[in-house]
Amino acid sequence: MTTAPERTADLYPTRGTSEVITPRKDPVVWSQPGTAGPFAPSELSDFERDGFFAIGELLTAEEVAVYRAELDRLVLDPTMRADPRSIVEPKSQSVRSVFEVHKISEVFAKLVADPRVVGRARQILGSDVYVHQSRINVKPGFGASGFYWHSDFETWHAEDGLPNMRTVSVSIALTENYDTNGGLMIMPGSHQHFVGCEGETPKDNYKRSLQMQDAGIPSDEVLTKMADKHGIRLFTGKAGSATWFDCNAMHGSGDNITPYPRSNVFVVFNSVDNTAVEPFAAPVRRPDYIGARDFTPVR
Repeated sequence: MTTAPERTADLYPTRGTSEVITPRKDPVVWSQPGTAGPFAPSELSDFERDGFFAIGELLTAEEVAVYRAELDRLVLDPTMRADPRSIVEPKSQSVRSVFEVHKISEVFAKLVADPRVVGRARQILGSDVYVHQSRINVKPGFGASGFYWHSDFETWHAEDGLPNMRTVSVSIALTENYDTNGGLMIMPGSHQHFVGCEGETPKDNYKRSLQMQDAGIPSDEVLTKMADKHGIRLFTGKAGSATWFDCNAMHGSGDNITPYPRSNVFVVFNSVDNTAVEPFAAPVRRPDYIGARDFTPVR
């Protein structure tokens, strides 16, 4: 376990008295051209341009069955439900997310360390990486709520103390993603500008934000301008597909009112050269199971 250093210079101000747009000051792809890894050079170029890259089949059907069974086991475990790492859906009171699954589950720990997964993170970030956050998400049919538009980096910078945009996420589908069951939406190219949001961070904001985000939300005016400029991409795909996306990509998801559940495993990799400091715009850090303070590289 490593102790976080003191706060560094704030390159991306947020949670102030007004909304502020800051051009990105960091690379998107940190590795040198020609660096070996699972991504082809053209795929890395697409990721750099758009802020995301979708893979039609990262896992086989047999592998999906293993991870889906483990997800079901964790979600249905009464002990796990009572654990603070489990987030409960406000309406149905069913488990919505379980955090830190790479430490809870040997099955998901193996997935995180899979070269197809961590290899792509190293290739994008140009260094060894550690897991800043991991979780399984369950979005059952008939009313599971979505997540409003946001940049993950805005929260990770403000509340977890990540100094730079050297972080990447992967969402791996464990059920089919239709165009109707609350899938991930991203604005292509939106990762090139940081939206510093208006308003202070409430104490223990994470307790509310993990169910329904409030602080760190861009204004309707800014979101409209971004959507007009960049458009919106909705991700669909079979179980086993995956979407890699940059930490500053503007994204969200709608409610799922269909009968068809949408479940995924979500892993956030951060560079070991970008370890968390003290929060930039929050009175206290979020718990370690949400924003890691263990910077041990994935091996």
